[in-house]
Amino acid sequence: MRKPMVKITIDVFSGRENPEIAVPSKKIIDYVERMTPRGDKARREVGLPPVPTLGYRGLVVEAEGIEGFKLPRSFRVVDGHAIGPDFSVPLADQMFEDFVCGSVPKEFRRDLLVEEIDRFRYTLDYWRKWRWDDLVVWPKKKPCKCAPLYEPQWWNQSWIQPYNNCYNYSTNYRTNTYAQPGRAASAQYASLTCSAVKAASIADQLIDSPGSNNKCPAEGHLVALVVAPDWDYHWYRKGRDGSWSHKPGGTAVTNLDNSGNQISDPRSADRGPYTEFCTFMVVKHGHIKIN
Repeated sequence: MRKPMVKITIDVFSGRENPEIAVPSKKIIDYVERMTPRGDKARREVGLPPVPTLGYRGLVVEAEGIEGFKLPRSFRVVDGHAIGPDFSVPLADQMFEDFVCGSVPKEFRRDLLVEEIDRFRYTLDYWRKWRWDDLVVWPKKKPCKCAPLYEPQWWNQSWIQPYNNCYNYSTNYRTNTYAQPGRAASAQYASLTCSAVKAASIADQLIDSPGSNNKCPAEGHLVALVVAPDWDYHWYRKGRDGSWSHKPGGTAVTNLDNSGNQISDPRSADRGPYTEFCTFMVVKHGHIKIN
């Protein structure tokens, strides 16, 4: 039998790699007890899919070698429930997510994580009223002839979606490396500020275009950079039909903001904790290199 292992990923960032917690062996029993399904005959039903919003989106739990564990080897915890493709079950510890955040290193800002968990619980009540597939519609707008097509079904495939982030999607450049601004040019950002991330992106050959004012460029396509100050960054891209879409971290591509509205301008969209709009930039196809 394999050695007991529990690893928890806090799905919260869009650009940066998410925080991961490898539970020490002496604490595994405590974590497992907290994750025990509430009641001997907990009802199993279709689980709520992770909503691709900006900010906190739940915990991804991987567990192996635990005798008598009543949940799959991999599942997501959202609002005190373990969810999977075909089930949703309440946990014994309904505040398990808050408990986990107490183990996060200080550089990941525990105070902001707690705020994000509370925000997500509140917004889940809104999202549960809708079928997600019914919300994702694409309006007709003025075309941007050089921009990429909106193809969420391609980006959301299981061998692509988890390994490519908002920077990959905005530049339309799949690397499967969770690309970071400036890394390919050995000039990765040193701080999570507009100026630092923008400079790193320029090193990757993106073109700063602050005066674009949401207008399609003559060549290439328009992207937009925003930051959650000193915490994370995020990117949007303007599509061929003139509307905006984005990919929050390793989750699905969407054309909706955090309030469920289609994005006509990222400056006015609900961006959750990404409160600082930095700039528009232009991506010229074949000119950039990211990693």
